[in-house]
Amino acid sequence: MTALGVHDLDVDLGGRPVLRNVRLHVDPGELVGLVGPNGAGKTTLLRAILALVRTRSGRVLVDGAPSRPGRSAIGYVPQRHEFAWEFPISVEQAVLSGRTRRVGLLRRPQVADWRAVAEAVDRVRLADLRHRPVGELSGGQRQRVLVARALALQPALLLLDEPFTGLDLPTQELLSDLFTGLAAEGKALLMTTHDLIGAMDSCSRLVLLNQRVIAEGTPDELRDPQVWMRTFGVSERSPLLRIVGAG
Repeated sequence: MTALGVHDLDVDLGGRPVLRNVRLHVDPGELVGLVGPNGAGKTTLLRAILALVRTRSGRVLVDGAPSRPGRSAIGYVPQRHEFAWEFPISVEQAVLSGRTRRVGLLRRPQVADWRAVAEAVDRVRLADLRHRPVGELSGGQRQRVLVARALALQPALLLLDEPFTGLDLPTQELLSDLFTGLAAEGKALLMTTHDLIGAMDSCSRLVLLNQRVIAEGTPDELRDPQVWMRTFGVSERSPLLRIVGAG
């Protein structure tokens, strides 16, 4: 079964069109890169998948069922500025907060919850920092906390919003290996990214988005310079075409 299906999706924000007739799918075992210029609607699409924005028309199906706010089958990694790092909580507590809707606001975490947190923290290589306050972490460590927070839900579908922005190369490599490993284990991942070189190297498929899907396919299938020019609004002289091997 397809883990994520987006069918003819239209979204308006503030009275203006942001997404039009968007169609895409992500199957178990895929890491799909969602690429496009700033303002293309990438983050809005993730929020529509999470049912956090009103859609004008279309459907979003997760494991064959309509997406609902707080759906436990979706793990979401937001951009780092969206998390309140000034809260006086530890890495372990921040990761546990990802399971709030499963645990419940007024219930104490059970053994299974702490086990899921420990596995997620270990997966992102932060076990030695699990008691450290999140406000004392570096940017790369904070990004790994957000990934662990999503993994603690043990989701079938993982949405990643610009997970590599502002990270050093070792942290980018660590996370890239983690994401490809999760896909190899059968997870479905949809990732927005400006790192075109990394996306071409690690993603199963790419979806080129600018309000609508301009093209999609494996990196080897997306060598036509015209689709990149249409997506990013660049000329045939743009170095972007050389970066993606379409120049």
